[in-house]
Amino acid sequence: MSAEVFIDTNVFIYHLDATDPRKHAVAEQIVRDGLATGNACISFQVVQECLNTATRKAEVALDTDAARSYMDTVLIPLLQVPASAALYHRALDVRARWQFSFYDALIVAAALAAGCSRLISEDLQHGQRVDSLTIHNPFRA
Repeated sequence: MSAEVFIDTNVFIYHLDATDPRKHAVAEQIVRDGLATGNACISFQVVQECLNTATRKAEVALDTDAARSYMDTVLIPLLQVPASAALYHRALDVRARWQFSFYDALIVAAALAAGCSRLISEDLQHGQRVDSLTIHNPFRA
């Protein structure tokens, strides 16, 4: 398992939601490139958060068939990091060392476990380095 880029949940939400055209276009490019190159990945947590948000909290919620289609064509092809005891232990270490919330630490731990050098996320500090990982916010103005 080795990808260069780990994509956080918010990218997929913007990919699904065209309310903000600029963020939607950025997300569209990230997802398209990730699928085309095979050089991007996500974890089980991103799948769960995306489906939860897209089916319950989104401006226009996806119905079951649309959610399943998105999962099968976009999320599952990028899924490389499953849940494991080792991942949870690493997340706790990341949380303690870097003072992230547990869920953010779990995303960072998954990106590190996948061997990624870049984490694309709107939720963390742009440019921050966590071991071999650099956080990149493509949505910043």
